Amino acid sequence: MNDGTITLPWLVIRQDDNGNRYRVGRYATRAEAQKIADSLDSRGHKQMYWVERIGQNGTSVDD
Repeated sequence: MNDGTITLPWLVIRQDDNGNRYRVGRYATRAEAQKIADSLDSRGHKQMYWVERIGQNGTSVDD
Protein backbone atom coordinates (compact mmCIF):
# COMPACT_ATOMS: atom_id res chain seq x y z
CA MET A 1 0.00 0.00 0.00
CA ASN A 2 1.20 3.47 -0.77
CA ASP A 3 -0.70 5.40 1.89
CA GLY A 4 1.33 4.03 4.84
CA THR A 5 -1.55 2.17 6.50
CA ILE A 6 -1.31 -1.38 7.77
CA THR A 7 -3.78 -3.86 6.33
CA LEU A 8 -5.13 -6.49 8.72
CA PRO A 9 -7.54 -8.48 6.56
CA TRP A 10 -7.72 -11.66 8.67
CA LEU A 11 -10.21 -11.91 11.53
CA VAL A 12 -10.51 -14.40 14.35
CA ILE A 13 -14.19 -14.86 15.20
CA ARG A 14 -15.59 -16.47 18.34
CA GLN A 15 -19.05 -17.97 18.68
CA ASP A 16 -20.29 -18.75 22.18
CA ASP A 17 -22.68 -21.52 23.18
CA ASN A 18 -25.64 -19.12 22.76
CA GLY A 19 -24.76 -18.43 19.12
CA ASN A 20 -23.41 -14.92 19.71
CA ARG A 21 -20.43 -14.01 17.51
CA TYR A 22 -17.59 -11.66 18.41
CA ARG A 23 -14.49 -10.39 16.64
CA VAL A 24 -11.48 -11.47 18.72
CA GLY A 25 -8.80 -9.73 16.67
CA ARG A 26 -7.46 -8.70 13.27
CA TYR A 27 -4.22 -10.04 11.81
CA ALA A 28 -1.97 -9.43 8.82
CA THR A 29 -1.69 -13.07 7.73
CA ARG A 30 -3.95 -16.08 7.71
CA ALA A 31 -1.23 -18.12 9.46
CA GLU A 32 -1.07 -15.65 12.33
CA ALA A 33 -4.85 -15.58 12.70
CA GLN A 34 -5.08 -19.38 12.53
CA LYS A 35 -2.41 -19.75 15.22
CA ILE A 36 -4.45 -17.54 17.57
CA ALA A 37 -7.71 -19.35 16.74
CA ASP A 38 -6.10 -22.75 17.34
CA SER A 39 -4.61 -21.59 20.63
CA LEU A 40 -7.96 -20.30 21.87
CA ASP A 41 -9.83 -23.37 20.61
CA SER A 42 -7.46 -25.72 22.43
CA ARG A 43 -8.55 -24.35 25.81
CA GLY A 44 -11.53 -26.71 25.71
CA HIS A 45 -14.35 -24.23 26.33
CA LYS A 46 -17.70 -24.38 24.54
CA GLN A 47 -16.80 -21.47 22.25
CA MET A 48 -15.83 -22.03 18.62
CA TYR A 49 -13.11 -20.01 16.91
CA TRP A 50 -12.43 -19.60 13.20
CA VAL A 51 -10.67 -17.36 10.72
CA GLU A 52 -12.35 -15.15 8.11
CA ARG A 53 -10.89 -12.75 5.58
CA ILE A 54 -12.39 -9.33 5.09
CA GLY A 55 -12.41 -7.59 1.75
CA GLN A 56 -11.56 -4.01 0.93
CA ASN A 57 -15.14 -2.95 1.59
CA GLY A 58 -15.00 -4.41 5.13
CA THR A 59 -17.18 -7.46 4.59
CA SER A 60 -16.19 -11.11 5.02
CA VAL A 61 -15.18 -12.95 1.87
CA ASP A 62 -14.95 -16.64 1.06
CA ASP A 63 -11.52 -18.07 0.20
